[in-house]
Formats: sequence, structure tokens, C-alpha cells
Amino acid sequence: MRASGILMPVTSIPSNYGIGCFSKEAYEFVDQLVEAGQKYWQILPLGPTGYGDSPYQSFSTFAGNPYFIDLEYFIEEGLLTKEECEEIDFGDDAGKVDYGKLYVSRNILLKKAFLKSQIEKSEDFQAFCKENESWLYDYCLYREIKAEYEEKCWNDWDDDIRQRKPEALEEYEQKHKDGILFQQFLQYEFYIQWKKLRQYANERGIEIIGDIPIYVSFDSADVWSHPELFELDKNNIPTAVAGCPPDGFSDVGQLWGNPLYRWEYHEKTGYAWWMERVSHCLKLYDVVRIDHFRGFDEYYSIPYGETTARNGKWIKGPGIKLFHALKSGIKQENVKLIAEDLGYLTESVMQLVKDTGYPGMKLLQFAFDSRESGNYLPYHYEKNSVAYTGTHDNHTICGWYKSISEQDRQMALEYIGRENLEEEEIAWEFIRLALASVSDTCIIPIWDYLSLGDEARMNIPSKIGGNWAWRLKKGEITKELLRKIQKMSSIYGRL
Repeated sequence: MRASGILMPVTSIPSNYGIGCFSKEAYEFVDQLVEAGQKYWQILPLGPTGYGDSPYQSFSTFAGNPYFIDLEYFIEEGLLTKEECEEIDFGDDAGKVDYGKLYVSRNILLKKAFLKSQIEKSEDFQAFCKENESWLYDYCLYREIKAEYEEKCWNDWDDDIRQRKPEALEEYEQKHKDGILFQQFLQYEFYIQWKKLRQYANERGIEIIGDIPIYVSFDSADVWSHPELFELDKNNIPTAVAGCPPDGFSDVGQLWGNPLYRWEYHEKTGYAWWMERVSHCLKLYDVVRIDHFRGFDEYYSIPYGETTARNGKWIKGPGIKLFHALKSGIKQENVKLIAEDLGYLTESVMQLVKDTGYPGMKLLQFAFDSRESGNYLPYHYEKNSVAYTGTHDNHTICGWYKSISEQDRQMALEYIGRENLEEEEIAWEFIRLALASVSDTCIIPIWDYLSLGDEARMNIPSKIGGNWAWRLKKGEITKELLRKIQKMSSIYGRL
């Protein structure tokens, strides 16, 4: 069935207290999706973020980000007052998230709410802790120990707790008993609020497309609690890390720094950790986009300690064996996954996507970029795919059009049958091209529907600081815009 949706990060939703969250404005956005005739709301990963604020470098692959907890819900429940929230400085720019101020201010309010909550008496809370015991306690302990060590990476902790010696674990558990309960409270509130928001969307015909990063951060509860899953030496130092090789966009490549998986160990366990990870995502989302799908066919391994990605090499990944295990092991009907298969694709990667049956991604910005080797022109698209104007890692479509070479711009104009484009026409002509494509699904970022320039860009890969901050301002999504989205979706058979 042909359908369309909008990419809108939760962080970008307008709200009163510094960052987009599960507030009334999120519910209003769901209503706007319905009004615009959309089927999908695509978001970015929901995990807790650290230095750099990237949702792709999370402290846990299972935990939720406390920034998304709605403070107004606590006001309604009597756990906070409006005055307490309004006296906090969340930053003075409604169009940007000030993560520095947020880091300090949110925790103050969340702790106040926790101390009033008496959460330990709640049977629902106790049931939540039991249901998630495989990851929850380790994560909460990790966060409290990390705070004690002034947020240093777990590999800089004292040897006894870094290596999880039983006597050290017992000592820290006792020392941080109240803090662990606080962290459990945050996770409970996150998941309760998200469950309500997702249910609200589902009841109105909106499905959530979530995102699962292929890798986890080295500084995470996952690596600290399960070092056997990753390529680490006897001292738990990575032997190699993830990234991308040099290409037309970067002559040094991308050094992500995430630890690589010990795939032979995962295979011996029947990919049990992956089974748990994907099953967890399917409880959160209706559709799961698997980031950097190429890494399951071949992954780029960079020796630990390198300062660029130049000296890496490609190593064969688990391939179809992993996805056969997931298919047979996940007890859920109609599992919906999207393969993020962007970038340089080898024959074996394309075959893996085909063998899984998952729809791949088609990025319109790549179609007219002479540096890009893939076949992204719309006449190459197939029905079982998801078309995008761009993603969180790209320019906005207006910013992209201004950034490309004159030769590439001329190619784009000839393809759409125009001699030139006025400023206000740029975004909508490429949105039209994506919506008109044969792809069953089309997702347009909200910044493209608003015809915004690169001031609205979410992320510049490999740039440190300043990313993930753009926010929508209240009132920017107008009735007129919703009608225009609805009309164009109707023209191209996507209602």
C-alpha cells in the first residue's frame, strides 16, 4: 500500500521546557499527521545521550532518554509545581536545544518529582522492574557509578568495579541504593509516557518508525556489563573500532569509535543479544529502521588508536545468518524492518537486502550528486523501498540545492523538466519527485516541508558539537501547510 509520513525528531517538537518531549505538543503533532493524511511518524533513537548529544552514541541500547519525560505530567500529578519548572533556565532560544543547561536543570526537577513520588510502593513500577531486569539494574547502577566518577568513561573507573568484581558490585549497589531507585523511576516514567503517546498515535492510524543504531557506544552500560559481546582485549580496551572509509565526501573517512561486535560469539549464542535488542525495539515502535545495514554484510574495522579512518579494512559480517535467527526467534507476527542501505553498495550488500526482503532506502539528494556512485535516480526505485528527500545526516533539501555544483544542479533541473527554480519552489519540487516515485513508502523531513535552509540541519557527521539542536517553533506547522501536504499526498496516491 502506498503511504507517506514525516520525519520529526522528538527533540525538535516545540514544548515549554527546553527540549521536545512526550508533552501535549507531541500529541498535537500526531493530530497534524492525521490531518495531513499521513501514515507514519519517523523519529530518531530514543536512548539517553552523553557528550556530543548524539542519539547514535547512547549510554544504553535499551534505556530511554529522561529528557523526553513530560514535566507538565508531573505538574498535573502534584509531583512538581509550575513555579518550580518556570524558575529553571532552559536556555533563551526556542529554536535550539541548549544541552548544557538542560543537563543541569532537568535533573534537578526530575529528582524533586522522584522524592515526592513514593514510586517504590507502586505495583506497576515493581512489575516494570521485573519485566526489564535483564538490562535495567545494570544500566541504573552504571549511571550512578558514572556520576560518582564525575561522568568519566567506565574504563577509567577503579579496576575492581571496571571489571565488575562481585565484592565491588555489592559495595557500589549498597552505596547507590537510592540513586539506583531514582534511575529506575526515570526509566519507568519514560516508558509509561512513551507507551501512552504511541498508543494515541496507533489509535489514530499513525505508525511509529523507530531507529536502531547498528553499534553501541563504548561508554555504555551494554559494553561495561557485557564485554564478551565486543572486540575488546583482556583489559577491556577495544582492539578495533567502527567507521567509514574515505569517499567523495571525506578524504579521511569517518572515525565513529564504536566497539565492533565479536560476531563468532554472537553466533554461538544463537544471536541471543540481538534477539533481545530487536524484540525490545519492536515493543517501542511499529517499524524499525536498522541503521548502517551494510555493516551486517561487511563492516569497516579501524585499528584502535588511529586518528582517522584511512587505515581500516573491510571484514565479513554475519550476513543472512543473523536475520534468519531473528526471523525464527522473534515471536511476533508481521515484523516490519527497514534496511538503511545508503552509501556505496557492493553486490553482496544488495543481495543481503534482497534476501531479507526488507525495504531499502532511496535518498533523492544522492540522485543528483556526481560524487555518489549508487543508482539513486528515481527511475531505479522499486516498490519495496522507502523514498526520502534527505535524512537527519544530510543537508535540508534547500541547503543541499544551494550547496551542489552547477553541473549537478543543471542535471537535477533537467530531470524535473525545469529551467530554473525560484527560492520558494525548491523544496516542493523535490518533495513532489519523492512522493511521485514508485516506492511504496515516502518519508519527508519536517524541515523540508517547511522549506528551511541548513539552519535547520540536524547533524553534520564527524562535526563535534552543535548538532542535534534544531527545534520547531510553535505555530510553524500551519493549517495551510497541512492542507498542502494532504493534497500532494492525495495526488500521488499516498492517503
